[in-house]
Amino acid sequence: MRDPYEVLGVSRSATDDEIKNAYRTLARKYHPDKYTDNPLSDLAQEKMQEINEAYDAIVKERRGGAGGGAGQQGGYTGYTGHAGSGRFADVRRLLAANRYMDAETLLDGVPAAGRDAEWYYLKGMVLYRKGWLDDALNHVQRACQMDPYNQEYRMFLNRMNGARGYGSTGSDNGMCDCCCSLLAADCLCSMCCR
Repeated sequence: MRDPYEVLGVSRSATDDEIKNAYRTLARKYHPDKYTDNPLSDLAQEKMQEINEAYDAIVKERRGGAGGGAGQQGGYTGYTGHAGSGRFADVRRLLAANRYMDAETLLDGVPAAGRDAEWYYLKGMVLYRKGWLDDALNHVQRACQMDPYNQEYRMFLNRMNGARGYGSTGSDNGMCDCCCSLLAADCLCSMCCR
């Protein structure tokens, strides 16, 4: 990999804010969503992956190389992950920003062969936010079956099962939009702030 500071176009003495701003500028410029149905989409996706990896490397370096969340703070690709893999980092960021329709678009772009436990978990979160509770439950349960020791997935499944009114039909799940947003935000915060 190229020097991550070079990839972001910043010096090693750049402040954290300067690095974050450089990352955001490049992410806006090269995000694959801007290149939908464009012959340059593959190049944009590769560039976005390089930008994410560079940002993740800098964040990890500045945090002393410790694991515990550096991979979760970086990247905006949606195809290069989380918890060590960085694969769905941008999907998680979109969910944290309440942009679940954009998150769903990225998730739906993943080929069926690439749909692992994390994909099902995140798709379940999107469906939950949309109020499609039965589908959300099915996806999160599948994620738990595929990765039975993942505490993040289990915690969200338990919260879904414990949510007042879960299981009702239609979009009314017994929780207001604010409560649904808080529940999803709490799950994301617990995931990001480990």
